[in-house]
Order: sequence, then structure tokens, then C-alpha cells
Amino acid sequence: MRRQITQARKERIDAVLAKRQKNLTLVMDNIWDPHNVSAVLRSCDAFGVADVHLYYTTSKWPELGKKSSASAKKWVRRTRHLDAGEMIAGLRKEGKQVLRTGFSASARPVMEFNLTEPTAVILSNEHNGTAPEIAELVPDEIYIPMFGMVQSFNVSVAAAIILYEASTQRQRAGMYDQPSFNEDELAELRAEWYER
Repeated sequence: MRRQITQARKERIDAVLAKRQKNLTLVMDNIWDPHNVSAVLRSCDAFGVADVHLYYTTSKWPELGKKSSASAKKWVRRTRHLDAGEMIAGLRKEGKQVLRTGFSASARPVMEFNLTEPTAVILSNEHNGTAPEIAELVPDEIYIPMFGMVQSFNVSVAAAIILYEASTQRQRAGMYDQPSFNEDELAELRAEWYER
């Protein structure tokens, strides 16, 4: 039996979809902790990221509980990848600049990148850093400037800061003021979301 949806719920869904950013995505590179994955998904939903990519070759596929992800997994599409070359080629074919988090001598602060461009940011594994096969394909590294004794943020915190910077740039550019999906895409998404 089809569930009835209220007009208020429809309006809420329509308003959220109107701000979804079709051309901003994150890639989780073997992020092993399901709580971190869930927290990243919450940030993606909050900042209007429509899709994320999950590259899992060395870490266990994260089982996401409904409670820990605050239902964000319902609202952010996830695509699993096993081949780094195919994944990166696909992102670039979509016109995205592909960046990865890191601390090499050539890494630049996240604020120096134009995140209003179509962008995919690869979040590296909590302990091992970027998978070597990804590092080989993605030379551009970003980092978040820090002024304390510790060297890095938790991966879910880093994701939120990166997405905040992206959303700030995109708000200034007016990119949340009109939908990034076309009318056909929006109609399809509405039909899906009204059923959730």
C-alpha cells in the first residue's frame, strides 16, 4: 500500500532538492569506521551533496545503522567502486576537477581551490592515507590549515570543513539559488523521495 505524503512534506522535499548540488561530490577512500562514514553522509546531506562515491578495496564495506547516520543515507545516493582508474576517469568525464586530501609538499589549502567548479574531493583512509593507485592518478592535494599540535582532523570533521568551504563559495556565487538538476531529473528525484 502506497504511503500518503503530506503537502508540508512535499514542500520540504522540493525545497531541499532545489538546493542539491549535482556537481559536488565526495569519494570515501577505504574509510573503515562506519561512524565516520555516517557522519560524512550527514554533512553531505546538510551541505546539499546529492551523491557520494565509496572506494572500498582494503577496508570492510561499512554497515550503516539507521540511528548512527541520522537517516542521511536515505537522502544521499552512494555508488561503490572497486577500480580506481574507472572511478577517476568517470568523475573527470563528468567534467569534475578531482582533488584528494593530503600533506605532501605540493598540497595547497582548500581555500585556494575554486570549489564552484564541478568538483570531487577524495577523503583518504584514517590510518593509511590515500590508496597508492588513487594517489598516482590524482596529483592535486588539498589540506585544511591547522594551528595546533595535532596534524590532522578526524576524517568526518575534515569532510564537514571542506564542504563548508565549498558551500560558502557556492553561496557567494548564487549556486544554491537555482536547482542544479534539470526538470526531468528533479521530477525523477521527487518521485523517489516522496516514497521514502
